[in-house]
Amino acid sequence: MTHLSSTASPACPSLHRLHRLRSLRPLAACAALALGLMAGAVPAANAAPLKIGMTFQELNNPYFVTMQKALNDAAATIGAQVVVTDAHHDVSKQVSDVEDMLQKKIDILLVNPTDSTGIQSAVTSAKKAGVVVVAVDANANGPVDSFVGSRNFDAGAMSCEYLAKAIGGSGEVAILDGIPVVPILERVRGCKSALAKFPNVKVVDTQNGKQERATALSVTENMIQAHSTLKGIFSVNDGGSMGALSAIESSGKDIKLTSVDGAPEAITAIQKPNSKFIETSAQFPRDQIRIAIGIALAKKWGANVPKTIPVDVKLVDKDNAKGFSW
Repeated sequence: MTHLSSTASPACPSLHRLHRLRSLRPLAACAALALGLMAGAVPAANAAPLKIGMTFQELNNPYFVTMQKALNDAAATIGAQVVVTDAHHDVSKQVSDVEDMLQKKIDILLVNPTDSTGIQSAVTSAKKAGVVVVAVDANANGPVDSFVGSRNFDAGAMSCEYLAKAIGGSGEVAILDGIPVVPILERVRGCKSALAKFPNVKVVDTQNGKQERATALSVTENMIQAHSTLKGIFSVNDGGSMGALSAIESSGKDIKLTSVDGAPEAITAIQKPNSKFIETSAQFPRDQIRIAIGIALAKKWGANVPKTIPVDVKLVDKDNAKGFSW
């Protein structure tokens, strides 16, 4: 049995085999290596395959679809079964989905909560059933074993600092907000923190685009009409930013747009000549899943694992967008 300690940094000679484990602490990298170690292990005769359940807050989003694919790919390498559900941003459904997974005798629960507080009862039930619980992308209240997620505060701060500099450190900006889950709240908090360093930049409007293209398009049109001298917009995700971009382009105004995610569609838009979409703070959804599974395996094998594993984000603009992908 491999043991990891939160106070030690054991050597990991095979880390080059892992996919893009950027700037992680040695403990986290070694835990993720558990996935590769298990893939090379010979399963005991008659051993039941590992069963991994994952509940997503939504799957109508390329970011979470990418996570699901990474989950399926990783599970295939270790011969694990996968059960996936889509909560459609309905916490009652998500709790019910987890209860159904527990009836199916899952060994590991990866939870991407639509409501961090509302999912607590399901997390508690999973732990009582002896299931390893790792929250992914957004943390969950209750006895989770670990949380793996992007540095969302940093993502918002990075994006809004870039925006402020792009408009010359002066002018009116707006925030295209989203569903009030922790990652989105942290991005907005990071954005406001960064903009506070520019005394001549004023946030004149904050509206909820619900992280959806159509809603964001309508909301952005209204913000542009209400603020004739608007110079910049920060969108909390790339899905909403594409709607915002359409509104900006239709207006004919020189309004700069920044965002968070690193979605393929956003990367393409940033590379277009004279694009108003100038930056996205990219996340790494595949890495989050790979690390989460590795940490869950380490916990199942008896390791002491860290409570939180932050995953770095990356600034992507026209200078480095070419060739970037999740």
